[in-house]
Amino acid sequence: MRQITLLLIALLGLTACAADPTWAPDELVTEAHVVTSNPPTLTLFTVINVDSGNGGHAALLVDANERVLFDPAGSFYHPNLPERNDVFYGMTDTAVNFFIDYHSRESWRVVRQDLVVSPAVAARALALVQANGAVPKAFCANSISKVLRQIPGFEGISSTMFPVALMEQFATKPGVVTSEFHDMDVNNNGQLIARGI
Repeated sequence: MRQITLLLIALLGLTACAADPTWAPDELVTEAHVVTSNPPTLTLFTVINVDSGNGGHAALLVDANERVLFDPAGSFYHPNLPERNDVFYGMTDTAVNFFIDYHSRESWRVVRQDLVVSPAVAARALALVQANGAVPKAFCANSISKVLRQIPGFEGISSTMFPVALMEQFATKPGVVTSEFHDMDVNNNGQLIARGI
């Protein structure tokens, strides 16, 4: 009886660690297909607390034969951006800017790191984020680091739970272009409205 009880506790613990799957219908994902004129690019977003300097979140934008946002364990949402297990489709420039604005506010800044990669690397990244599955809360940097480690040229990325540590590793890649966003919006990202998406 004791073994059965321990087994049930273990199973409940594993269930608590699982993320809620989200699967947008095929027609919405197809309609939201976005192709850009950009070169194949990986973009790492890191949300950093202004006061402490600690990372609060990380996300990866993949611009391959389509552009998607891998937002593991994130709270980002827009009704016109269909989601499949933390992968958002329909990531136009307006949608990307909305994602940045959603996170940038008086207590948080957003660091964007763009890295042009080969078409094969971008295609591999796209396949990996689409196959990853929903990510449990607090595992954003961990899931992105695990994805990157499977991509040629990124094998040296260490697995980490910390967004800033991941950002610092990504910054060592030759060719990374870094920009930063910080506005003084009040700390209420749930009230943002984005038109034109």
